[in-house]
Amino acid sequence: MIPWKRMRSVFLDMDGTLLDLNFDNHFWLEFVPRRYAERNGLSLAEAKAELMPRFRAMEGRLEWYCLDYWSRVLGLDIPAMKAEIAGLIAVLPHVTEFLDAARSAGLRLVLVTNAHPKSLGLKLEKTALNVFFDAIISSHAIGLPKEAPLFWRRLHDVEPYDPETTLLVDDSLPVLRSARQTGPKYLVAVRKADSKRAAANIAEFPAIDDLRAITPQ
Repeated sequence: MIPWKRMRSVFLDMDGTLLDLNFDNHFWLEFVPRRYAERNGLSLAEAKAELMPRFRAMEGRLEWYCLDYWSRVLGLDIPAMKAEIAGLIAVLPHVTEFLDAARSAGLRLVLVTNAHPKSLGLKLEKTALNVFFDAIISSHAIGLPKEAPLFWRRLHDVEPYDPETTLLVDDSLPVLRSARQTGPKYLVAVRKADSKRAAANIAEFPAIDDLRAITPQ
């Protein structure tokens, strides 16, 4: 699937690619609504009915990933709440084996994530995956989410790369579609982003359940 002898760089998403998306899904779909309900005297069902359309309206925008934005509009301390349930943060299967093999192959490893710096810091503290990477880039430093085609052009300013020799692995189809326009040539989707949910059915891009399927030999 990947012509590894030609590759020079590997761009990896974090949530749903390296880390189990169960943490984020549980946080936004259950934990935040519960706290919002308690704060505002609502039932859990009422809180979800109010919050879910607000969440959907922000998907694909930088604000969706901004913990400070949601703290402000919801009246909750989102970073502190994430820290409360940080025990759910988990590395997906075969991630460290892939990272070890990629480093041994002399590839430049870059973490490219939409995660807000406060969330990124918490997750790296819990997993220590930062030790594998040559560079770690949050879309908040670029000023655009990865879903924006212009993101991949601006990324060149901080991480110059040759699209012809770069692989991107991500669980987000909107991100992969964006990258297909202006980013890395080699694109791979992750089907099994959340360990508690069924694997996604993906036909649009080459897709894997976990990184073992493309680990360099």
